[in-house]
Amino acid sequence: MTTDLTWPREGLPELVDTPAGFARAAAALAAGIGPVAIDTERASGFRYDDRAFVLQLRRKGTGTLLIDPEGHRDDVTAAFAGVLNAADWVLHAAASDLPSLAMLGFHPARLFDTELAGRLAGLEHVNLAAMIEHFFDFRLAKGHGAEDWSQRPLPEKWLAYAALDVELLLDLAEAMTELLDGQGKLEFAEQEFDHLVDAHSLAPEPTTWRDVKGVGTLRRPEQLNVARHLWRAREDIAVAEDRAVSKILPNKVLVEIARTLPTDRRDLSSVRGFPARRNSATRFWFTELTHARHVARDHWPAPLPRRESVPSKPLWQREFPDSWATYETVREQIGELSEATGIPTENLLRPAIVREAVWAGRETGEIISPTQLGEWLRSRDARPWQIQLVGPLLTDALAS
Repeated sequence: MTTDLTWPREGLPELVDTPAGFARAAAALAAGIGPVAIDTERASGFRYDDRAFVLQLRRKGTGTLLIDPEGHRDDVTAAFAGVLNAADWVLHAAASDLPSLAMLGFHPARLFDTELAGRLAGLEHVNLAAMIEHFFDFRLAKGHGAEDWSQRPLPEKWLAYAALDVELLLDLAEAMTELLDGQGKLEFAEQEFDHLVDAHSLAPEPTTWRDVKGVGTLRRPEQLNVARHLWRAREDIAVAEDRAVSKILPNKVLVEIARTLPTDRRDLSSVRGFPARRNSATRFWFTELTHARHVARDHWPAPLPRRESVPSKPLWQREFPDSWATYETVREQIGELSEATGIPTENLLRPAIVREAVWAGRETGEIISPTQLGEWLRSRDARPWQIQLVGPLLTDALAS
């Protein structure tokens, strides 16, 4: 029988928010044993960056700790780095939390990702609530993950939700370790976890205007000039006000303005998604658009060279039918391997790498031997277990 778990079984921990409290909490964590379960609550939909506003920690012998780093981030780092950076971590969907933890100077000695473990084990549902219910017959309280975690004070029900995210995480990791070991996949998982640690060993690099989704579709220098200018204006506001850029001017709108280059306020306000109801927004962004137009042509950015890549599906099918047939064969075989192993195809090997490998082997001549294939896959960050399973399929297909 499934039991609703709406409140931490040991009671709701206090939200620690002072340097003295951090020191006490870190000492309690150091006195615990085994890996540390970690989660973060962020507010990227409301604030400028993806920093953590609540840090949840749990360890055997310690219990659950809730830490509020805002306003004392250096103190949190100083208190906990010595403990956390020497410990093994357990997270769920680690890729979403590791960047914000790296921003605090925290890096795991080793990692176990329960969501990724669930994917490799072939579980149908790998969200935390589903996995907890599957293994322990507990139903977690409804989520508050999309709330504005930067606000203070935080409601008790939100803090309870945060604490429950790590309540059974250590137990889940133990269950998943046993399951993966029984399936002969524990080594696969460990390679994936090591890759995650390496990929997030540093705090995330600052983004630039060229990183905006959709900017790559702009090819005319005047469009790129406008995109760059609007991005810089948006960044200034976002940093000064600590606001999410999506709340100021969404990426889609910014790119569409740059694409269409409105010539008056009416044209600007008719851009889909533009906040035309606010006259002040129309005035401000049209002024910025005008300023962009006054930038000298020799200071306009140039389009980046197009990277040689696999052609689109219709073009590949039409112009290169033989290699397309090879790709279809490989994709079918990987699908069969997925069914046999219970590992999703995207975890066996990223689909983009599969496409590129077939193209490189059948059209560009970049891959002409099994040894070159292995080196090529490693250069694309394929893990040894992926090369072991998928490599023979690619080798046979490229040789046929």
